Amino acid sequence: MDPPGTHWQQGLRAGLVCAVLALTGWITGCAPLSGESRWQRADALATQARWHPQRIVTAPFVLRAYVPQQRVRADTLTVYIEGDGLAWLSPTEISADPTPRTPVALQMALRHPNAAAAYLARPCQYVAAADAQHCDPRFWTSARFAPEVVQATDQALTTLMQDVGARQLVLVGYSGGGAVAALVAARRKDVLRLVTVAGNLDHAAWTRWHKVTPLSGSLNPANEWERLRDVPQIHLAGALDTVVPPPLTQAYVDRYPAGQRPQLRVLPGQDHSCCWANAWPVLAAQVLPPPD
Repeated sequence: MDPPGTHWQQGLRAGLVCAVLALTGWITGCAPLSGESRWQRADALATQARWHPQRIVTAPFVLRAYVPQQRVRADTLTVYIEGDGLAWLSPTEISADPTPRTPVALQMALRHPNAAAAYLARPCQYVAAADAQHCDPRFWTSARFAPEVVQATDQALTTLMQDVGARQLVLVGYSGGGAVAALVAARRKDVLRLVTVAGNLDHAAWTRWHKVTPLSGSLNPANEWERLRDVPQIHLAGALDTVVPPPLTQAYVDRYPAGQRPQLRVLPGQDHSCCWANAWPVLAAQVLPPPD
């Protein structure tokens, strides 16, 4: 969930770090930034953990999921929703493929404590050309939280639940995926818990904070707080996060009346992406409901 000027700066820093590591012998080369290489990396991560990809057709998008190879029947399914991915290549150049360089939500999902879990990418991430008819760049820039995005995610969640016979959902949204998770939770009656990690829960406040163009065409979770007040919520923020700083998450929490405010935990040492996946086995035991 980065402002337009941040993705390319992170890419430049990553490239410099990669070059230094290669020169010092820590690694032998750097993966290209093509969409295909990013898909291959995600596939490799999933295969190593004995998960596999699943293609889910919704209206209007075809979405990519990853699920355990050995599916289990479960009353409650936990679904991890990915962040915004590679939306911008430079402050003025939009990416042609929003597939994330580092799929943080996937890395977290693969560390889920049991097999009653799934990962769901955002629209147009990990999508082949044949399935990309509706992949207008606005759906990973200004309209990244558009009604069509929320509707497609909602449909995909229902499909994933039906696959395992689940009656309840736990939603874990990373970064911009936290916004999507909250917007979906506001429209469903079967969400047992909403957990966000470095989540953007008020994109209007977020664009003002970073002095960037508002996300016109996007729904705002902050405007849905009344529909979310009966959904148990836990929001994790990194004390070092400069992309979605903790004060923005605190302001979202403060919208709720006293006694109904969601739980906010600010974790020292964490920034926007590092190191949620590594910490997830411990955090999951603290923030997710007990297994069925």
